[in-house]
Amino acid sequence: MELKDKVAVITGGASGLGRATAEQVIAAGGKVAIFDLNEDLAKATAKELGAQAAAWKVDVADAASVEAAVASTLETFGAVHVNVNCAGIGAAARTLGKDGPMSLDTFKFVLNVNLIGTFNTLRLCAAAMAKNDPVNEDGERGVIINTASVAAFDGQVGQAAYSASKAGVAGMTLPIARDLSRNGIRVCTIAPGIFETPMMMGAPDQVRLPLIDMVQFPKRLGNAPEFALLAVQIMQNPYLNGETIRLDGGIRMQPR
Repeated sequence: MELKDKVAVITGGASGLGRATAEQVIAAGGKVAIFDLNEDLAKATAKELGAQAAAWKVDVADAASVEAAVASTLETFGAVHVNVNCAGIGAAARTLGKDGPMSLDTFKFVLNVNLIGTFNTLRLCAAAMAKNDPVNEDGERGVIINTASVAAFDGQVGQAAYSASKAGVAGMTLPIARDLSRNGIRVCTIAPGIFETPMMMGAPDQVRLPLIDMVQFPKRLGNAPEFALLAVQIMQNPYLNGETIRLDGGIRMQPR
């Protein structure tokens, strides 16, 4: 898809992977709707990105919140062509810890945001995309990009909830691509390794260095613009569909 004048809804777009993706979409001539739970940061980010960006406070796991934001995006920009789902949370808890079994509420909360929130947003964006006129000779109307994690495949100790949520995102990629094929909408998922997100930037060396040691090459954590570069490549390459792509420097996570 040629991104000039196209509209991308980006969840978690106020910082980290989402913000980097928003910057590259705008650099390619597109417009971005930033959906983020942090309203102040979302508005500040949109202001910094300029007239091609707008921001909404959105709880991705709440149907009414996303419905309202998508409707407002359509009023503001006239269409939705791309949806990139970067919103997510992490929580570490063992299935059976020193204080007993993991709280079921903890498990439900992580899945509600990471998995249900992703599906909630993409289903509503897909409904908007299906109304678009085809943008190329293939009949393409939209592109959806979800964010999983290498934890979907190599989950560490304490990552049962997080890994389950991200494995769900990876697992629904092909079925949704099949569902939406008749609408001319492609669906792919990026499974990042460990990236220099705001959360990781504050981590001490005893946390960072073992993670870096698991990376094959280059021997470092990933940078948000590298995620954004792949996201834009997926948008622009019309034959990428139904795939989960690891972006991880060859990392294979050890149990701890």
